[in-house]
Amino acid sequence: YAQTHDQIGNRAQGDRLSASLSPGLLACAAALTLMGPFTPMLFMGEEWGATTPWQFFTDHTDPELAEAVRRGRRREFAAHGWAEEDIPDPQDPATRERSCLDWSQPETGHHARVLAWHRELISLRRTRADLMDPDLAAVRVAFDERARWFAFRRGDLKIAVNLAEEAAAVPLGHNHARVLAAWEPVEPPGADGLLRLPAESCAVLGPA
Repeated sequence: YAQTHDQIGNRAQGDRLSASLSPGLLACAAALTLMGPFTPMLFMGEEWGATTPWQFFTDHTDPELAEAVRRGRRREFAAHGWAEEDIPDPQDPATRERSCLDWSQPETGHHARVLAWHRELISLRRTRADLMDPDLAAVRVAFDERARWFAFRRGDLKIAVNLAEEAAAVPLGHNHARVLAAWEPVEPPGADGLLRLPAESCAVLGPA
């Protein structure tokens, strides 16, 4: 997974990855999650880059308990530099309302594109035997921390992500010449074996 309800709900303002990452980086997160060897888990709305927060909310009927939760949460984040007024009141119905998904988003703008990307990756996972292999020892990984690219191999497939704000040349070799899916248009590796990935983008490649 790239994010969970615990990680989001336990943040001060319940902000998702979509609050700080570009659509391209959300696509990279999806590629790493859905093409990886683990059982993937998506948080509700992640598949279209939902921007609605998932804030911590409660409905305690005991006034003392409700106040204790409110004070405790604000005290917790005050220790990390947050102002009290910036922490949503868990008992306020508006906190829960803000946390509801906006179901108009999947059909609009970059949200629709992110959703289509998730569907494309899920389709690959369901139809490519190499992506169903649970053997972690069979996965091969390469990366360049400085250049901010990461690539891994699963059987005859290779997945590459470029997390940098500039294009990257990822060495994939010569035997994976077909692009099966890509966030941005890319050409297969040339004679030099390099996949030239645009900034903040990713691709899945298989045999020609």
